[in-house]
Amino acid sequence: MMRCTVTGGGCVASWIGDRRSPAVNPFSVRMSTGNGGWCGGLRSRAAELSGLEMAHLRGGIGGLFRASPRYGRLQATAAVDPEDIPLEKVQVKSSGHVMPYVGVACLGAILFGYHLGVVNGALEYLAKDLGIAENAVLQGWVVSTSLAGATLGSFTGGSLADKFGRTRTFILDAAPLAVGAFLSATAQDIRTMIIGRLLAGIGIGISSALVPLYISEISPTEIRGTLGSVNQLFICIGILAALLAGLPLAGNPAWWRTMFGIAVVPSILLAVGMAFSPESPRWLFQQGKVIQAESAVKRLYGKEMVTEIMYDLRASGQSSSETEAGWFDLFSKRYWKVVSVGAALFLFQQLAGINAVVYYSTSVFRNAGITSDVAASALVGAANVFGTMVASSLMDKQGRKSLLMTSFSGMGASMLLLALSFTWKALAPYSGILAVVGTVLYVLSFALGAGPVPALLLPEIFASRIRAKAVALSLGMHWVSNFFIGLYFLSVVNKFGISNVYLGFASVCVLAVLYIAGNVVETKGRSLEEIERELSVAE
Repeated sequence: MMRCTVTGGGCVASWIGDRRSPAVNPFSVRMSTGNGGWCGGLRSRAAELSGLEMAHLRGGIGGLFRASPRYGRLQATAAVDPEDIPLEKVQVKSSGHVMPYVGVACLGAILFGYHLGVVNGALEYLAKDLGIAENAVLQGWVVSTSLAGATLGSFTGGSLADKFGRTRTFILDAAPLAVGAFLSATAQDIRTMIIGRLLAGIGIGISSALVPLYISEISPTEIRGTLGSVNQLFICIGILAALLAGLPLAGNPAWWRTMFGIAVVPSILLAVGMAFSPESPRWLFQQGKVIQAESAVKRLYGKEMVTEIMYDLRASGQSSSETEAGWFDLFSKRYWKVVSVGAALFLFQQLAGINAVVYYSTSVFRNAGITSDVAASALVGAANVFGTMVASSLMDKQGRKSLLMTSFSGMGASMLLLALSFTWKALAPYSGILAVVGTVLYVLSFALGAGPVPALLLPEIFASRIRAKAVALSLGMHWVSNFFIGLYFLSVVNKFGISNVYLGFASVCVLAVLYIAGNVVETKGRSLEEIERELSVAE
């Protein structure tokens, strides 16, 4: 298919995909092979051209009408067969630089992982200092308050991102992240500690929705999968950083305060970095701020990409006059099908047992003869980081859907191995080793797809006007299910036995594979606007 942008007496053409694209262009074009890149064979469809011109005039996109020398001009001639149009897509090298802004956003992912992991090593020492060493309930509140805060933050993050924009919401988010870390580090009583953990939880809840949203909206299509999976990688790095930060605790029990205080620094860097980062062009366009959107595109991709990307935004059916979606719109017939996919992916992610495996891994390793908690945690963390790095390299090659199915299949097989290692008498002599192998394989399988893909895939499949709120809703499901699994897992294990619980997790993995096969679309190598058009047609 060809894209034509009216420029006085001619038009600028660029490839936007194959001829089966749901975006119908108003011209049929035959490209000549003559020198100079001139195009011939234009058939004008007057009614459609008139509609296209009026749409551009109403939108006021001045930059869309500028000619670009790389495309050549179109001249009107006789009609041609659309099947003669070649499918190759003209590739234009971007002169922009996206990576620094992705790196700034990933500070939010690091803080996500760090705040989740920091309490595990510090809990014993802070409990003694705050006088709750014998109170398991209050210790539980210190751990779980951040999860409750994250649930609240994930639901509010979408509304904030829609109202204030992505970068301003990052700056706002830095406040609870920094204040929460400071209060936790300086707490002299349990009340202050819980308030600090709650604020930090709200901050990581907002960032859990905001980081993948911002990265997906500023990343070039061809590497969006790789950059999107970096979010999960930096969460894992944040968890490992928290583990490493706890190493001096044995020799310095008061070190736990420094562990919490460290998180203030990246929080401030996040706010400062986002103050100099470009806003999402898609959000700006949705707000009718076309000039600012063009400016953001120039910073992110270079001025030579402005015409192409601004056309994509217009062609996707977005309009500055279309109001932002409300929460109830997510449950409408128009959007519910795709929103339910997002919620289901995060439910499957949690109900497949990832956090339960992590919670129980220490006991599994101890039974296998590994008595060091640090060694057990490091092994699981290293497997998670390694698997996520592999996933990053495969995301734009294998595709999101295939990685999800492979991941859940591997998780199901690992769960079956874990269950058999506890119950099958023939495997009793090797139960410890098999339990360790099963746990590591499970975490590796999780990191290959079920971990990084949902947060990457959801901003891709959600329409622009619901994207922020729909991502927030899906992340809210993640935090709610995470909270209840952490709360009731040990009780369920005591009632049914770990082997039966693991078999239940394996069954969830099978259901996840079947669900993904029938409901998840592949988004590899396609712009957000192309994906939105296809799903809109499907609805």
